[in-house]
Amino acid sequence: MEKTMKRILVWAFRLVLVAVVAIGAFVLYLVMKSPKTAPPSSIRVQLTPERVERGRYLTDHVVDCFGCHAERDFSRFGGPIKAGGLGVGGPLPLEGLPGEVIVPNITPDPETGIGAWTDGEILRAMREGIARDGHALFPLMPYPNYRYLSDEDSQAIVAYLRSIPPVKKKQAPTKINFPVNLFIKDVPQPAPSVPPPNKADKPAYGKYLVTAASCIECHTPLEKGQLTPGKEYGGGRLFAMAGSPLRVYSANITPDNDTGIGVWTEERFVQKVRSYQPYAANGSPEVGPESFTLMPWLAFCSLTDEDLSAIYAYLRTLRPVSNAVEKWKGLDPSKGSAVPSR
Repeated sequence: MEKTMKRILVWAFRLVLVAVVAIGAFVLYLVMKSPKTAPPSSIRVQLTPERVERGRYLTDHVVDCFGCHAERDFSRFGGPIKAGGLGVGGPLPLEGLPGEVIVPNITPDPETGIGAWTDGEILRAMREGIARDGHALFPLMPYPNYRYLSDEDSQAIVAYLRSIPPVKKKQAPTKINFPVNLFIKDVPQPAPSVPPPNKADKPAYGKYLVTAASCIECHTPLEKGQLTPGKEYGGGRLFAMAGSPLRVYSANITPDNDTGIGVWTEERFVQKVRSYQPYAANGSPEVGPESFTLMPWLAFCSLTDEDLSAIYAYLRTLRPVSNAVEKWKGLDPSKGSAVPSR
């Protein structure tokens, strides 16, 4: 009996040792593993006025780069960009992030921004998620969606970023916690060549714009850090600012008649987006937690009629998701709101 117990203990020890060695080897593999990447292209983007203007439109009103890469004033509706804060980045103050996410300076300053980067390096970071030094970017930067931008639109964004004022402001590096810092290495992928979208196919063009704007990322609830299958665009994702009472749940933008925008006409949809133009033009008012939003109304309100119509057409093709969302759940509803009515 005693010998049998000893043999069992020896085998148990061996199994534990094998498991420890296997786990250690797997962790070492992840540590040593490099993300999938291709060398940056040698392209030199021509800075024509037309390309810079297209890049400005895309950056400011579609992909909303400065929603993150800027210093913003969240005491005012929509978090307008502070004076001198365009492109400088900074700590991302969202709760629930797996570490300290520092958004980099993307102004053309050669020392603290991307002024010394080649056009190919900028394109690779934007579309493939690989930084200049070869490390994988945290995919809160929506490069998995930007990979579907056309080659021309991607180059237009590069041209515009080259044209904004350089600001010398060094940001600390992002620090992602273990083991997420290892798993994100699997996210980057070399991007294919993408032709211009077919604007004549309105729903398809709308999908192109909605993908570029990463609408699905905000308007889908999360489960264990992943978008919930079957609830795409159904809203209900919580966004809370760290150390602040500011919090909001994203809206349901599927064509569900009761809880989404199924009964909305195109005219109503366009009017809703356009209603924020006075704020974008003249400055948005101070608001409290009852009107806090991360929805980039101040950017989207200047989308063209053609683009808004295409976005509406695509949203109408989505599968309806029944999900009633209380945007400011837990706040006192008697406080009122300074935002335009729905």
